[in-house]
Amino acid sequence: MPRLTVFGAGAMGTAFAMHAARLGLDVALWGNPHDERALESIRSRGRHPALPEHVPASLSLHGPDELEQAADGVETAVMAATSDTAASLAGMVRPAIADARFVVSLAKGVESETGRRVSEVYAKELDAPTMVSVAGPCLAAELASGSASAAVWASEDLDDARAAGEPVHGPTYQLEYTDDVVGVEYCSTAKNVAAVGLGILDGLAKLSDDTFRNAKAALFTKAVKEVCELIAAVGGRAETAMGLAGVGDILVTATGGRNRLFGELVGEGEEPEAALRQLEGRGMTVEGVSSARDVRRLAEEHGLEMPYHRSVYGVLFEGADPRTVMDVLV
Repeated sequence: MPRLTVFGAGAMGTAFAMHAARLGLDVALWGNPHDERALESIRSRGRHPALPEHVPASLSLHGPDELEQAADGVETAVMAATSDTAASLAGMVRPAIADARFVVSLAKGVESETGRRVSEVYAKELDAPTMVSVAGPCLAAELASGSASAAVWASEDLDDARAAGEPVHGPTYQLEYTDDVVGVEYCSTAKNVAAVGLGILDGLAKLSDDTFRNAKAALFTKAVKEVCELIAAVGGRAETAMGLAGVGDILVTATGGRNRLFGELVGEGEEPEAALRQLEGRGMTVEGVSSARDVRRLAEEHGLEMPYHRSVYGVLFEGADPRTVMDVLV
């Protein structure tokens, strides 16, 4: 049986490996030197520290010095790094996955320093393999527990997306396929910013007698509209933003994701930098901060106003009052 190896033992990488192992696939999980705490927890307690379920016994676990064993016979290399660590991860594993048929990216967003989409990072760093990008409303904890989830797998060739995704498609992980890689990846960037703004309203609600449910619904609608405009402007398809990668991911991230939690802390009065440090200290990566810069840059490049996303940027980087996110409703 061809092997699927997940490179990166963060919460999402581990959750995906757990799902694949439950399907009976030959799955390995490799942790790099930054994953030592997670690896130790899995070895000693049978669980990743950020996940609720025990790791299946059939999952082959490998530490930083066991890269060759983890990659032995790999057909599908699943890259579980953040957008800004994708190039670093690619450099670590490049020789070991030279013969892999597919490289699948679980990362969402773009590389902050260069503006490259994650698939472009991997295509260059790994000598242009067959790339597949994954997006959609899929929280790691629920995927790990086997809760019903859905995602979209994107590749420039639709047949490649299907071939890579079909082995992991299952009753609790339903997949859709598309060749709109640009749309999927930029949706994954913009949804982070939308979720931060909606989280800010949650924080403001804690300080008042108002729930701001009406405002949240209106801002959610505005966020979706702006993401559709952005995706069309960058060369993707607007309908992608109306699917799992756009509406679906905005909704799940705005109700249960780390970006929403970050926004809530800011809405409660925490300075953005302090809120970010607090969550990073708890082992959480909040990509909405860098995503706000990326979306602002893209909007300016393409002559888009995007007032809701602009308001979130103002709160994070220009000292604007968190309540200003509601000004775009006027």
